[in-house]
Amino acid sequence: MLAGLYVVTLAAAVPRGAGGHGREGSWSSEEARRFWGPTRMEQSARDGSDGENGDAVPDAQRITGSARHFDGVPSVGMLFSVGEDMRDHHCTASVVHSPKGNLIITAGHCSIGDDAAFVPDYRAGAGKQPYGVWPVDRVYADPRRSDTGAGSDLDFAFATVKADGRGRQIERVTGANRLVRTPGYVNRVTVIGYPDADDDPADKAIRCTAMTARLEDRNQLRMRCDGFVSGTSGSPWLTHFDERTRTGDLVGVLGGLNGGGPDGDESARISYSPVNDDEIFKLYLDAINDRQPERG
Repeated sequence: MLAGLYVVTLAAAVPRGAGGHGREGSWSSEEARRFWGPTRMEQSARDGSDGENGDAVPDAQRITGSARHFDGVPSVGMLFSVGEDMRDHHCTASVVHSPKGNLIITAGHCSIGDDAAFVPDYRAGAGKQPYGVWPVDRVYADPRRSDTGAGSDLDFAFATVKADGRGRQIERVTGANRLVRTPGYVNRVTVIGYPDADDDPADKAIRCTAMTARLEDRNQLRMRCDGFVSGTSGSPWLTHFDERTRTGDLVGVLGGLNGGGPDGDESARISYSPVNDDEIFKLYLDAINDRQPERG
């Protein structure tokens, strides 16, 4: 499907750390080994809680405070620049339902270029990706977005991807999450992302279920969960996640102030997401109508 694309020379490489959120550089190999070691994984499996109303929840959706590796889902994948090794993926994206079935969403600061491709349910080292590789066609981002201030509330972007060699749109192949208005600041969310290979040598999808709260002075959510480091910007925040269909209601994407988290030691433990309000739906309408976003 992307025959010939892999030899394209990059017009402009994505800056190192472009998918990060508030952390300078990368974890050391020793830090990564300590974080993703057996002790943490065993603890994550033991810890947990029932739903906020005392209802039983699937084991995979228990609140543990730490992300864990898992096999991924078809509607979530990673973005990389064509011409580079897939291990250099720099952000996470996910498929959202649209009339044409060709739309993905990520963080605005990910700065998707014309040379980008989306790999749903990415598998490191696989000779063939399970759901293919989809070249990005066009990107839609709010021109008012910024890393700080009110513009950080607009840190989301949509992109269309080209049909595959059989003429199918991506949603038909992977399914899609539903873009919905964020119901409030307190939500139980399942967040799925792809840390970059430097920060997580396993180079595998992670997931975490957490409760959200409001980020003070911003129209953004915050959650506490260890492990969302560089590469996870754009990760979908999903409510009502269905383990059978492996989809949910998308109420946010990892991004926002400082690229999606605080500076310093807490950067890998706390993550942010802009709230889905009128602004994201205006941008969604631009994307499905193939309009260049213009804002006053």
